[in-house]
Amino acid sequence: MTLARHPTAARSPRGFTLIELMVVIMIIGVLAALIVPNVLDRLAQSKVTAARTDVASLMGQLKLYKLDNGQFPTSEQGLQALAAKPTTGPIPPNWKPYVDKLPTDPWGHAYQYANPGLKGEIDVYSFGADGVVGGEGDNADIGSWQ
Repeated sequence: MTLARHPTAARSPRGFTLIELMVVIMIIGVLAALIVPNVLDRLAQSKVTAARTDVASLMGQLKLYKLDNGQFPTSEQGLQALAAKPTTGPIPPNWKPYVDKLPTDPWGHAYQYANPGLKGEIDVYSFGADGVVGGEGDNADIGSWQ
């Protein structure tokens, strides 16, 4: 003889209710709202730090160029004089490759070079995230004078 189940007997749960799913989604949303801005801020800070490191490295290479050749590259020769021997005057007498390839800033723009500089003997700088002169925050210029 088989026993029939009583219709009010407890059934094992087979899934999540809509309310349980909504609570989990809300918790994930709150956590994302708290964490994502911090991660994006760190990303922006890391790009600024990378640009400052590149500017310092380029300044070091330019100082070596001056030690070897008696002067910095002209503005017309630009930073390219660190990677390839200038073909326009003054031709450096003791040129050697100072960098294999010129870096671009973390936003994909070329670093700028000025001789004479506006803030120092020479200036190396990035225009920041927006790629134009001036700005604040992530868009601020990053230069060798900082």
